[in-house]
Amino acid sequence: MMATHILTILALFLALNALAFLVYFLDKQAARNRRRRISERTLLTLALIGGSLGAVCAQKLLRHKTQKEPFRSLLKAIIVFHATSAILLSAVAGYMILELPLLD
Repeated sequence: MMATHILTILALFLALNALAFLVYFLDKQAARNRRRRISERTLLTLALIGGSLGAVCAQKLLRHKTQKEPFRSLLKAIIVFHATSAILLSAVAGYMILELPLLD
């Protein structure tokens, strides 16, 4: 049962990051073709709600928004937030699984 939940969460995570990558790709194409762009707010929101790895991969692989400030700094802050959250959640989950008290 727990494995099913983990696989579902993993699938949603992968789908969200694939979506973020796709949206960054579409924005890059729009920039190349001088078409209407996707707003930076939308790109950063996709990263913030969980698509940060897809956003960073797109930024690096597509060379998209690599020089644009404050976009770069905001995306880095989102990555730091996600990494910190993942570490903290892993620690809490580890304590819960081992049934150890969280605070002594």
